[in-house]
Amino acid sequence: MSIDVEYAIKKDIRNNPIVREIDAAQRREFLRTLTDVAMIVGMLLFAAFQHYKITNNGYVVSKLETERAAEEAWNRQLRLELEMWRAPQLIETRALDELHMVWPTSKDTLIIERAPSAIPAKTIVASVR
Repeated sequence: MSIDVEYAIKKDIRNNPIVREIDAAQRREFLRTLTDVAMIVGMLLFAAFQHYKITNNGYVVSKLETERAAEEAWNRQLRLELEMWRAPQLIETRALDELHMVWPTSKDTLIIERAPSAIPAKTIVASVR
């Protein structure tokens, strides 16, 4: 009996750290899973980016249409004002009141008649047959 106890006490147990070997199949499966997850995340990000751009472009188009409508209204207003200023009655009133112009009388009017020239101009290249 004493031998067994002595043997149990004297037995040298080495507690070396356990070295784990890399499992190639498990590593390949992990990399494949990681690649699949990265691809799915990439596709989701791409789809989200496209959705964001489409929505953002919709807002930009809406804003531009609003600005265009405002510019068209402003253009109509300016054209109406231009036509109002071109009215002969308004031009006559402003000329008489603001510029102190007067209507011409018959003695102020000089009529000049242009006499037709007998000699053809030098610019005529072809003659009439």
